[in-house]
Amino acid sequence: MLDMTPKELVHRKALRVNPAKTCQPVGAMYAALGVHRCMPHSHGSQGCCSYHRTFLARHFKEPAIATTSSFSEGACVFGGGSNLKKAVKNIFDIYDPDIIAVHTTCLSETIGDDLKTLIQQMEIPEGKIVVHTNTPSYVGSHINGFANMMTGFIKYLSDKNTPATGKVGIFPGFVNPGDMHELKRIAKMIGVKYTMFPDTDGTMNSALTGHYEMYPKGGTTVDEIRELGGAQHVLALGEITSVTPAMELKRKCDVDFSSLPLPIGVEATDKYVMALSHLSKREVPTELEEERGQLLDIMIDSHAYYGDKRVAIAGDPDTVLGFAAFCLELGMKPKYMITGTPDEKFTKKAKELLLKYGVTDCIAKANTDLFELHQLIKNEPVDLLIGGTHCKYIARAEDVPFVRAGFPILDRYVHPYMPLVGYRGAMRLAELISNALLDRQDRDAEDKDFELVM
Repeated sequence: MLDMTPKELVHRKALRVNPAKTCQPVGAMYAALGVHRCMPHSHGSQGCCSYHRTFLARHFKEPAIATTSSFSEGACVFGGGSNLKKAVKNIFDIYDPDIIAVHTTCLSETIGDDLKTLIQQMEIPEGKIVVHTNTPSYVGSHINGFANMMTGFIKYLSDKNTPATGKVGIFPGFVNPGDMHELKRIAKMIGVKYTMFPDTDGTMNSALTGHYEMYPKGGTTVDEIRELGGAQHVLALGEITSVTPAMELKRKCDVDFSSLPLPIGVEATDKYVMALSHLSKREVPTELEEERGQLLDIMIDSHAYYGDKRVAIAGDPDTVLGFAAFCLELGMKPKYMITGTPDEKFTKKAKELLLKYGVTDCIAKANTDLFELHQLIKNEPVDLLIGGTHCKYIARAEDVPFVRAGFPILDRYVHPYMPLVGYRGAMRLAELISNALLDRQDRDAEDKDFELVM
């Protein structure tokens, strides 16, 4: 399918082919779905909202509820203020959420709608809330949209005058509900009082009960977001995704934060666990130490199949950094690390990570695309490719073993429920990687080398 991709690399500044990202409103919608009884609202056309909902539903295999301002030709010329005011009234009347989270689109951003003023002019029912953030689709990526929506909630809701709660705020980054569940499980094991924000565990992985609930039981409550202003400390997981909202909470409510890598692999999970232990002044439980030991045992048992394998990794910046760190812990060598998110902090972090392990021949690049990744692999092949579903076409064209991990995964099931963070998540990631490599060894083996025991 991609056999005509040329090997010759040409510098492209204005054009992206097969992007390694999607637009800001997708991330903003996902963040809002992690707030209890919240209705995400897309201030733009129906087509934009439909696309964003579909994109999320295809990955999570769950309905992604959202509403839209339904721009017409008139709104495109004169602005969508009237549409938004009517929409908010109808949403509260018909769907009765506790809070509406409005995000913009490229259309409303180009027009220049002043959402803060429009919200101030609305007649909002008593006890109900409307918040907003700006998410122009032509800037950044879904990662920026996720962070911006979190920041919007904090700007509107978090209260500096909240009495000290003694809780630790956990900003999980752009991860699956299964990852959020695992992060909370670890915090509970240590005995930490926490607030996870946002929290899609229970909203985008809810159980089948026989009747539809528009607002499942999961999600961070409005009161919990308010109380972040009285948090003891915030752990911002994902050094690119979660820092912006953590800085806003620090600015507004003077809550200190620690920026940590996504807890993928041994060292990054150790940092998360020790941060929780330090903040709670509690010992790490034996059960968690045993999980760590099991992970190390798995890594040692299968180490012979990882050594010096070259790996290409594509996806969201914090996820790519996490996968690369774990591959290095396994003894593999990242050859390409790419993200579509335009943030050079990714490149800096990648170089620091690679230098730590003495890897000097890896290309780490932000604001690029899968077309360029394919060209790089054509010039210097790899032994393994890790990324979302869009990477499978490269894997097929170049006959490279492929591990589906990250966002989006559109052609498989179960993955939103299963963690990749924590020691258990690393066990699963090690299984996915080793299975891909061993399946390839089986496939290519001659009859005399087709082993029963490996």
